[in-house]
Amino acid sequence: MLTTRKYTQLDAVLAEYDADSAWFATPPAFAWLTGGGTNVVSLAGDTGVAAVGYDGENIVLVADHIEAERLREEELSVDAAVYEFDWYEEPLESAVAELITGHAVADFDLPDAETIRTPTRTFPLTDPERDRYRDLSTDAAEVVERVARDVTPVMTERGAAADLAHGLRQRKIDPLVVLVGGADRSQRYRHFTPGDATLDEYATLTVVGRRAGLHACLTRTVAFETPSWLPERFASTQRVAATALRATQRVGRDGGTAGDVFAEIQEAYAAAGYPDEWHEHHQGGMTGYGGREWFARPDSAERVTPGSAYAWNPTIQGTKVEDTALVTDDGVESLTLTGEWPTTAVDPFGDGDPVELPVPMYRD
Repeated sequence: MLTTRKYTQLDAVLAEYDADSAWFATPPAFAWLTGGGTNVVSLAGDTGVAAVGYDGENIVLVADHIEAERLREEELSVDAAVYEFDWYEEPLESAVAELITGHAVADFDLPDAETIRTPTRTFPLTDPERDRYRDLSTDAAEVVERVARDVTPVMTERGAAADLAHGLRQRKIDPLVVLVGGADRSQRYRHFTPGDATLDEYATLTVVGRRAGLHACLTRTVAFETPSWLPERFASTQRVAATALRATQRVGRDGGTAGDVFAEIQEAYAAAGYPDEWHEHHQGGMTGYGGREWFARPDSAERVTPGSAYAWNPTIQGTKVEDTALVTDDGVESLTLTGEWPTTAVDPFGDGDPVELPVPMYRD
């Protein structure tokens, strides 16, 4: 069953466009509306193999007879009528168009329908979504931390990445982003796509994993021979991350914007003694049904919404701190902390209580 909040969000879409029905076939919106279902068969393309629609009262799934039974049995967690068509007679878009009466809107290319200009509002998260998020985040973090504990200095970045992807797949998590940087490439690049270099002194492992439409984002660092600069830079990056999380809570409570949080992130870098490091990498933002629902930038106008998930990822050359957190008016819940990785309480710059954040694991 859909929650009351989801019906309210859907009704808001219809009202915004003065529409009689709304149709969704992009994977994030499909997952949001079906309670975590996926319409993805091929990772290529922006549209899945089925669409789901809402007319103010009823929900209907449209799929060809190749997909309909599987989707009905395995991907629907909501009450929905299923309209099935023959794959060889027409494409999905035509099948959906046959069901439309009145003014329709869609998040994909649908004949005679108005295009939804912005993504469906999928936040704040409902209680069932929060529970799914906790499970996903724990599973993703357990995989990353297991691999980080198992890697060795002579292992290649590509080998460690393969272990990450394999572990995520075993947990039914799509490995959308898998980055592994060894001692050399972690310092030279912010997006260390895995190569053939060995890890050597230390390694940084970053993952974005998707399950049931939701995204878990995290980074872990392991050091075999600790570079002299690593502890100080990492501690500074942690304080920027803690500042971002506390700023998110405060700005969300006050009805502010992503730009307001970004300004505090910039100030945190300056206070840490690295005023220009924010230029070198995006700082993250709200997550959920997208790896990032939005990325914070200077003067960003997106609203900071309490009850949503955020993944900030500040970097200072050679270091990165990233976790997925549920930020509410009452606090910050770090979803990707497992209790099995070393952490420390980190004071943000300015006001705010400490935030528990992971630290590098040091290994002989």
